[in-house]
Amino acid sequence: MPEAPTSRFKLSVGRIIAIVVIVVVLVIRLVRSMGPDSEFYLFPLILPVLLIGLFYVFPKGAESTERKEETDWNRYRLVRHLRNIHLDNRFFLGMGVVIVLSAVGFWWSGLYYLAVFGLIGLLGALAYDVYQLYLIADEVTAERRTPKVLSLSDETAIRVMVNNRGGRLINALLTDELPAELQIRDHAIPFELPPETERELSYRIRPVSRGEYGFGAINLFLTTKWQLAERRLIFPAEATVPVYPSILQMQQFSLRAKTTVPAQGRKRLRRLAKSYEFDQIKEYVVGDDYRGINWKATGRRNQLMVNQYEDERAQRVFCCIDKGRTMLMPFNGLSLLDYAINATLALSNVILTKQDRAGLLTFSDKIGTVLPADAKPDHLRRIMEALYRQREQQLESNYDLLYHASRKLLGGRSLMILFTNFESNYALDRVLPALRRIARAHQLVVILFENTEIADLLDGPIYGPEEVYVKSTARNFLQQRELMAARLRQNGIKVVLTRPEDLSGAVINQYLELKRRGLV
Repeated sequence: MPEAPTSRFKLSVGRIIAIVVIVVVLVIRLVRSMGPDSEFYLFPLILPVLLIGLFYVFPKGAESTERKEETDWNRYRLVRHLRNIHLDNRFFLGMGVVIVLSAVGFWWSGLYYLAVFGLIGLLGALAYDVYQLYLIADEVTAERRTPKVLSLSDETAIRVMVNNRGGRLINALLTDELPAELQIRDHAIPFELPPETERELSYRIRPVSRGEYGFGAINLFLTTKWQLAERRLIFPAEATVPVYPSILQMQQFSLRAKTTVPAQGRKRLRRLAKSYEFDQIKEYVVGDDYRGINWKATGRRNQLMVNQYEDERAQRVFCCIDKGRTMLMPFNGLSLLDYAINATLALSNVILTKQDRAGLLTFSDKIGTVLPADAKPDHLRRIMEALYRQREQQLESNYDLLYHASRKLLGGRSLMILFTNFESNYALDRVLPALRRIARAHQLVVILFENTEIADLLDGPIYGPEEVYVKSTARNFLQQRELMAARLRQNGIKVVLTRPEDLSGAVINQYLELKRRGLV
């Protein structure tokens, strides 16, 4: 928490005398040189003269809570004070009344003198209001509390603790300097703070891109009950917070995956296949599968010996992410690549929970990150760090390169979950031969995205030929997407066609389905 300023604004006897002298001199000059027949332009000269005198007597120590900026302007005491003092609407309303009275004073002299004394009273009230602001400013502190890590696409609460150690009620407006990536330009929280009270203010942000988010200073705009002026206090609170793939989604889907009891009315699927891992060689007993007889061990021991196997649990599951230009398409503020990254983190956590081994492979025009399938305790953290560093590429992805990487880097037959996006059937024709070769060596699941914005066009009303054309075009586009999924299935490739916002759940359900069927 920033340290509270030790200096207090106090008016000494000399400063009080200086203020009184300035006001008296200005009043005498008004009475002698101004009247209803004098030049009207002399009247506004009083305002800057009085402000200069008032700000000159303010001490330097009153700025101890404000951020120091190394500029030449800081050498001038007046500018240093004026830059954090803002006139409020009530002051301008009072000035408007004074101007109207001054103008009418050309015809009714009494109103002119009333305007003169009204101006003096308004400036005096302004000076007293500013004086009160300097008294309460040194009693206020503010501190921001941010989480160590922000979660991509999830709303996160940011808390600001404001403390009033003085004995006056404070009216204030909080404006936090938010990261530029959020593009929030109207952030403001008005509040009241009773005497000797600490209050927690909070607001929520939703990061839509990975990387480091930089927070700036905390700005408090203080006002009194007069509301003629406000003073800005700047509390240095610079902080950098990384935005990682969605940790909240990972935790939510991890809890769902731990549910082993089937829902009511759902029948467990029969295992269609098994995957075995060698355990030991033992003596043959009645009931053992004769196909597991080990003839070499039988010859050495002169009795029947069989190989004993157990279900292999640590299956290799690789999440393969296409980082090419087709994954840059945004939906609800997030690109398809970010949706795929969030789903990969959630799926990897479920894979490790199910005692399988999770791996990662990213590619575009070249192979990017490759993490071998593993199940070590810190492997999920390694996957998270690798996903955090991924960046989009503006080039076409090379699927032939992906095929060669799957043969050399994956270490045997594995389940490959490929996150990609094809713009048309012509794009699918170019990569389908490579996908068929991959499917012969691995269990391949291709994830395709539905275009929700185009799908929403089908729900609108029809008013004329233009709407008919738009709807027919949208329907044709969606049918092409379904046709691509059907063509992949015809070639022995499993497909998940899902909305971007439903991606994590759809992919995890597909993995659990394959595992129940014994295909993993």
